[in-house]
Amino acid sequence: GGVLDDIESFDAAFFDFNPREAEITDPQQRIFLECCWEALERAGYDPESFPGAVGVFAGAGMNTYFLNNVLAHPELFRTVAPFQILIGADKDYLAPRVSYKLNLKGPSVSVQTACSTSLVAVHLACQSLQDYQSDLALAGGVSIRVPQKSGYRYTEGGIYSPDGHCRAFDRKAGGTVTGSGAGVVVLKRLADAVADGDCILAVIRGT
Repeated sequence: GGVLDDIESFDAAFFDFNPREAEITDPQQRIFLECCWEALERAGYDPESFPGAVGVFAGAGMNTYFLNNVLAHPELFRTVAPFQILIGADKDYLAPRVSYKLNLKGPSVSVQTACSTSLVAVHLACQSLQDYQSDLALAGGVSIRVPQKSGYRYTEGGIYSPDGHCRAFDRKAGGTVTGSGAGVVVLKRLADAVADGDCILAVIRGT
């Protein structure tokens, strides 16, 4: 019965959120935080004990949760400090929140370049590693639309598909469709990863 119907799926206590703070925070921020934790865990790194600087480079889509859910509950604005609502709603806080919640000491940069955001985040993370500003870097992005089920109006010559299907690299391709998702990678200088015996899934040769 709260602002977010599936608030129970987010482990607020684990990430040191109080219930109200979790409820007003953009699901994009919450899910990306979970993805960053999981990525570090899968890579075998504890942010509390890693001796180097861990950077975060990430971006998010428009906060439609705020528009469709939070604003629909004006009583929230009487029980939550305005600045707390700002931190939970504004996508500028995506990367800094991850750095704060996971106690990461490297650069923390929120990236916004529309559809290329995640790849630009990876590019900036690589630069940070090459410049030795970071010794480990989280890079990625998140886009979650609220409500989850919503349509669009097709316009000839626009980017949206005329029939609701995305056929990438197909001669019948007619446009794209929207969706929700999140992704993050853990990056490290190759020589360091080899020396440390890391599990290397891929090597970025250039950006």
